[in-house]
Amino acid sequence: MLTIPLDGRAASPLYEQIYQYIRREIESGRLSAGKKLPSKRALSAHLKVSQSTVETAYGQLAAEGYLLARPRSGYYVQRLEAPPPVLRTESSPLPEASAAQTPPFDFSTSGVDTGRFPFSVWAKLTREILCEDARGLLQSVHPQGDPALRREIARYLRDYRGILASPDQIVVGAGSEYLLGLTVQLLGRAKGYAVENPGYPKTRRILEGNGAAVAPIGMDENGLRVDRLRRSGAEVVHVTPSHHFPLGTVMPVSRRAELLRWALEEEGRYILEDDYDSEFRFSGRPIPALQGLDPAGRVIYFNTFAKTLAPSLRIGYMVLPAPLLAVYRRDFLFYSSTVPSFEQHVLRRFLQEGYFERHLRRMRNQYKARRDILLAEFSRRDPGRKLQIQGADTGLHLLVRVCRKEEDELVSAAEANGVRVYGLSAYYQEGAAPKGKGGVVLGYAGLPPEKIGEAVFRLAAAWEL
Repeated sequence: MLTIPLDGRAASPLYEQIYQYIRREIESGRLSAGKKLPSKRALSAHLKVSQSTVETAYGQLAAEGYLLARPRSGYYVQRLEAPPPVLRTESSPLPEASAAQTPPFDFSTSGVDTGRFPFSVWAKLTREILCEDARGLLQSVHPQGDPALRREIARYLRDYRGILASPDQIVVGAGSEYLLGLTVQLLGRAKGYAVENPGYPKTRRILEGNGAAVAPIGMDENGLRVDRLRRSGAEVVHVTPSHHFPLGTVMPVSRRAELLRWALEEEGRYILEDDYDSEFRFSGRPIPALQGLDPAGRVIYFNTFAKTLAPSLRIGYMVLPAPLLAVYRRDFLFYSSTVPSFEQHVLRRFLQEGYFERHLRRMRNQYKARRDILLAEFSRRDPGRKLQIQGADTGLHLLVRVCRKEEDELVSAAEANGVRVYGLSAYYQEGAAPKGKGGVVLGYAGLPPEKIGEAVFRLAAAWEL
């Protein structure tokens, strides 16, 4: 049994003391490769701490590659092929950041951990498909996408998002941006379109680039304001109800029902539901998709594999209501599929054989561990409780505000200390957040876990926490 000296009065939390002790033991060789560590229950009882404390420490060690978690077996010491990089200590001087340099820490919301992409599985499926049907892969695929892939997507949506849709309703395309542009052609440019404000800037640009007039609709604590949507005169609205970007708001069922009522008030109204990172919810049960509550076919559902697998995969899909499907097949079926047949076949097998669900579970655990480290580091560095953190339970980014600090000051001070963060104002159509409502948006999925501590240390110094 590991006897780890813990100091409840120390500045560092107990989980970090456990993490640091085990890490040193592994690096020194005193804990040899392959050795099984005590179970979380046994070690927590021995050290007189909670199981969650031990679980957080083990999770961080596993995320950094010091431990290997084996299901229903426990945690084992990994072999270190090379000495890990030296981390900067708190007493180390901070280098000056230059505007011409790329900061060493970047909380971009577009990042994902591509290092954990299941390359070996993808390669295995690729070889199998090439051996089984190499000639068939050269044939053109159905304009809506490979029927077998659409069946697997329909199954996944039914089991995990509460969406009952037939494979015929699904259209596979090269990302949600392409599919959104196709939707404008399907619904018509003459309709008024509305977007969330703040929101994802590219959505508005895609709509306007396809000739649509776009109205920004303000938000409150429950999401997009339907009263303002009514006054805008828009007939189509784009929303991110399961995890608003960038505020992190989860639209409650009462507001979802109000939005659906708006759609039903007049013929020709539609809701474009972007479910971009709903797979990553870290507390409570998954939030059902808005489309699953739609009784009359007024919701067009969008999702991609950009966050769950890799951005460069460029495979997305939408679910069309039955009446729109008839219009699509009448007027747009002449378009060729924009995703290569080969990639669709590999993805179909990846879904069909259960690899996707297993990969999602692993990534959910990985991202939750990073989220937990980030929150714990902020708590540790913020003794005066100056931080206000929003949207941490769902998705891969969160919103941070600092008492008595303006948004531009937060962004510039962080940049000067080598950390790139993103001001909330960049996501407002008017270009500025309302007074007193500014903040910074932090995406943490692309930041390695071993860098989070120093990144927060630099932010705390820059923001004078």
